[in-house]
Amino acid sequence: MEIQNLVYLGALTILLILAVVMIAKVTNDLLFEIKYILPAVVFSGIIFLMINIRLAELKVFVFNPNYLSGINWLQYPAEEWLLVPVVSMLSFAAYLFAKKRLTSFEKPNLFVIISLVLLVVSGLITWFSRQKIYPFSLFMLFTIYLGYTVFRNRFKQHLTSFYLAFLIMIIPFFVLRAAVFSSSVIIPDSNYLVGISLVNMPVEEFAVLFLLMLINTTIYEYLRERRLF
Repeated sequence: MEIQNLVYLGALTILLILAVVMIAKVTNDLLFEIKYILPAVVFSGIIFLMINIRLAELKVFVFNPNYLSGINWLQYPAEEWLLVPVVSMLSFAAYLFAKKRLTSFEKPNLFVIISLVLLVVSGLITWFSRQKIYPFSLFMLFTIYLGYTVFRNRFKQHLTSFYLAFLIMIIPFFVLRAAVFSSSVIIPDSNYLVGISLVNMPVEEFAVLFLLMLINTTIYEYLRERRLF
């Protein structure tokens, strides 16, 4: 095993540690926050890992063994198992930062309008990509969950923090995933994708980030507000 086989895994491990440190920095009670963060991370992780494993089976994404550790579970690379919780924890660091430190900027009605626009756009993408299993499934889930969140209206008070956190997360997420796709760690099959990419990263990745963050934060706020445990 060469160094290049451990770079991706090592980078993810460092990011995970960094995320926990950042969460600890922006909250006065790490254990209190973690007990509501972890159930959300586990739940969203199960959903996305099931989808990702299926995509790997369909060869929508092919993994280059030259850049991976060779550790696999259910024939799926350990690096990609780790990716979902890493992104989730980083997202929570950004969300808690926005919630606790950016309180002067509060525009819930603006972000409701933005959410409705995104809902229409994702619905259209779902319809026009219905012949391609990955974008169709992704944007259909995106549309359903975003619509449920907006029209249920209980998350409105948190929308500003969520969108600010999403804007914060776009940069590190884009750098990480663009590096992975550009270096051919992951090789996508364009026949299964919308066909739009930025620095070799499929545009679907932004929808994945948004949906993952939305599932995480809605579950977190639901548990936190009800103090179920």
